[in-house]
Amino acid sequence: MKRFPYRFSRVQRPRYILARLKYMGSQTVSMTITSLLADYRQGIRKPSAVIEALLASEDKAYASAWICRVDPASLVRRAKQLEDQARADPRTLDRLPLYGIPYAVKDNIDVAGLPTTAACPAFSYVPERSATVVEKLEAAGAILLGKTNLDQFATGLVGTRSPYGPVPNTFRREYISGGSSSGSAVAVALGVASFSLGTDTAGSGRVPAGLNNIVGLKPSRGLISARGVVPACQSIDCVSVFALTVPDALAVFEVARGYDPGDPWSRELDLSSAAFCDEGFTFAVPDPLEFYGDEHARQAFDDACARLEGLGGKAAKADFAVFLEAASLLYEGPWVAERLAAIRPFFEQHPEEVHPVVRKIIEGAANYSAADLFAGLTRLEALKKRAARLWDTAHVLVVPTAPTAYTIEQLLAEPFVNNRRLGHYTNFVNLLDLAACAVPATIRPDGLPCGITLIGPRGSDRMLAELAQRFHQRTGLKLGALDEALPPPEPIAPPEDGVRVVVVGAHLSGLPLNHQLLERGARLEGGRHTAPRYRLFTLPGTTPPKPGLVRDGDAAIEVEVWRMPVERFGSFVAAIPAPLGIGRIELDNGDWVQGFLCEASAVAGATDISRFGGWRAYLASLKRS
Repeated sequence: MKRFPYRFSRVQRPRYILARLKYMGSQTVSMTITSLLADYRQGIRKPSAVIEALLASEDKAYASAWICRVDPASLVRRAKQLEDQARADPRTLDRLPLYGIPYAVKDNIDVAGLPTTAACPAFSYVPERSATVVEKLEAAGAILLGKTNLDQFATGLVGTRSPYGPVPNTFRREYISGGSSSGSAVAVALGVASFSLGTDTAGSGRVPAGLNNIVGLKPSRGLISARGVVPACQSIDCVSVFALTVPDALAVFEVARGYDPGDPWSRELDLSSAAFCDEGFTFAVPDPLEFYGDEHARQAFDDACARLEGLGGKAAKADFAVFLEAASLLYEGPWVAERLAAIRPFFEQHPEEVHPVVRKIIEGAANYSAADLFAGLTRLEALKKRAARLWDTAHVLVVPTAPTAYTIEQLLAEPFVNNRRLGHYTNFVNLLDLAACAVPATIRPDGLPCGITLIGPRGSDRMLAELAQRFHQRTGLKLGALDEALPPPEPIAPPEDGVRVVVVGAHLSGLPLNHQLLERGARLEGGRHTAPRYRLFTLPGTTPPKPGLVRDGDAAIEVEVWRMPVERFGSFVAAIPAPLGIGRIELDNGDWVQGFLCEASAVAGATDISRFGGWRAYLASLKRS
């Protein structure tokens, strides 16, 4: 596997990089998801042409943004396979919400067949299975370009702690791009990828967004599975999304989210309860504000607050002490020991292979005991309760995404203090179980981007996105580091919509027909059991093998509950072969949900497998026998 060789023109401020990337005559390539999908539908562009154009635009100026890449021939082959699928089935673009969309992932996220290094070559391994989030994106039609550089083991907010080299800022190359998801942010800002995945523990999905004029969506913890992600602090890690626009980021979020039993920290949250910020909303602002002497940053934030007031918002001061106290627990409390726990065998055997700055941070775990951790957990719960009072008087907390910006030289000279300063407005968010969306605000007089972050209680993800899009539209900024205007706004639906569907057999996660759900944009709500009124049978002669569920018994059968877009439910039902059909199924919590039932006549003489409690357990018994 070779280093990613993208080459870009060597200009001091690469604002126009890839903005005039052309093919098919004089057609300009827009890399937003919305634009690509619209052009694919109209036949203006094809995924293979977009991929070939990206490959032809390679330049070395930002090569350090990448650690490895997918083979070009494989990229084109993947694109053409999608095109073949679309020709064979006109519904393909409806069923694949990310059809032909190029993307990148941070190199602490597993991709089957590609090395996962976490920016530490000695740690490298090649996984057989991709992370859950990557599996979902691939099933939705996205095309993976490669894996991006990061602060080693996702420890840092700077983008300089990597043996693959510092990742420069896309506006002024002498400045940092921010970290730890540096390469992922830069790939999007330059228009190389339509979106990318980062991770966010202390702000790694937000600081790089703010410093590169892009959107960084940090979901509520547990909404996007972290199975297959190298942990930093596993209890507070989040997979994050970088995109050029808020609707693009939200589109990826909707595909990626969903409960995953393979992730111990995965969970379900009600996203419909957070009211949108209409006229008359209140936004809280930290008191005091800190910019470490950076007057450009201070003025940019003042202007952003004025813009929010122009949207109907009313500013209110928030005592920031409780948030800062929570933030201090991350690096000055026992949570640093969780970083050691994530890589302990490797760290103890190969400490010399770890970046010196990262090594010093992780070595700090020795300063804390189990008693310190329990004291810290208790303290954090108290801080959560104090911080939660803010939502009684404010809809959102608005902060500068970063209080200032540093040059690469400044970070290398003082890596600890400057890194801590960059996290002033980010470190507390995951510890306090909050959601956040970083959005561009302005370009400073010195040419550097400046952004704000909207923060809300867990489950407020869509509300934050809606307000972030309204704010972004008022800025008049170009997209990323490109010479491309911000497209018109798109509607963001506040309620939880879609049809709930119970699946019991071959449509379960990871089984042969699960793709029929994923292709229609369905997402897993979670595993449940039926009420104890059912029986489960094997159906002979079915391919792939399927069970039949009938309401005639006393067994509680293990099932999964999925939520599918209403407009795609009809095509799903139409594809169900007899003797199966859709009926109402009673769950163990009393809910009645539409799901797979079998005609009673079809199970006459079939094998009753109810004693196994579910289809997965039955399949496992076959392997044991």
